Amino acid sequence: MKHSPQSLAVIAAAPQWQPAARELAQELDLPLLTETEPSRLEHPAYVLRRGDALQLCATGRKAPGPVEVDFVSGAAAHRRKYGGGKGQQIAKAVGVRSGFYPRVVDATGGLGRDAFVLCSLGCEVLVLERNPIVRALLADGLRRLREAAEQDAELAPLAGRLQLADDVDDSAGWLAGQAPESIPVVYLDPMFPPRGKSAKVKKEMVAFHQLVGSDEDADALLEPAYAACYYRTVVKRPRLAPWLAGKKPALSLEGKSGRFDIYTRHGVPG
Repeated sequence: MKHSPQSLAVIAAAPQWQPAARELAQELDLPLLTETEPSRLEHPAYVLRRGDALQLCATGRKAPGPVEVDFVSGAAAHRRKYGGGKGQQIAKAVGVRSGFYPRVVDATGGLGRDAFVLCSLGCEVLVLERNPIVRALLADGLRRLREAAEQDAELAPLAGRLQLADDVDDSAGWLAGQAPESIPVVYLDPMFPPRGKSAKVKKEMVAFHQLVGSDEDADALLEPAYAACYYRTVVKRPRLAPWLAGKKPALSLEGKSGRFDIYTRHGVPG
C-alpha cells in the first residue's frame, strides 16, 4: 500500500454522509476526521471525501481540484460520443473491428479511463487494481455508472460489460494464476513517473501520482500477461519510454505523446 495513515484520512462531504464515511474509514483502515472541507485542513496531505461521489482531495487553501472516477459525464461521456469509435488507436491496438470485440483484462486499472473506452467500443472488460484507494474510487465510479444506467438505456450495456475484480493485491500473481492462453487480450498501462514540467499533466493528477506512486515492478507484468493471453498483450507507454521488461513488441502504434506496444500470440479474426 502506497499511503500511510499520516498521509491520508477520510472525511464526509456533509453530516448525512458521516455513516458512509465511517464505514469507508474502517474498510480502508484510515482515520476519520470531522471536518467536511479539505481546504480547511493542512494535515494530512490528502483526504478521501465521501459524498455523492467519492473524491480524492489534496488539502490546504491552494490545493488542486479533486480526483474522482466519472464514467457518466464529463470527459468520459464526450469521448464515448465523439471519440472516434473503432478508429481510435486503442481500438486498433486491442484488435477491435466490426463483429470482433475481444474480452479484455485491464491488469493496471488506475482510474478506469481506458477500460471504459474499451467497454464503449463493445468489449467486456475486467479491471484489476491493487491499490485499495484507487480501487475504492473505481468501485464508486462503477456504482454511479450502474445507477445512471437504470435511467439511461444507452449506458445500460456499458455498465454490464465493465467489471471490477475484488481485492487483487498482485496483478502479476493473478495473471500467473490464469490458465495459459485463456484471456483474449491483456491490457497493461503501468503508472509511469509523470514529467513534472509537462503542461498536459493536470495539477490534480500530479497529486494523484504523488499519492499512488509509479509501478516500480511493472516489468514483472509482461511475462504472465503474455502467457495468459490468447490473441495479444497490449502495453500503453509514453512515446519515448523503454519497452516493458526490455522486450521488443511485434508492432507499435505511435501517437503524439504515447504509443501502444503489441505483443501478438495468435492473429485476431479478419
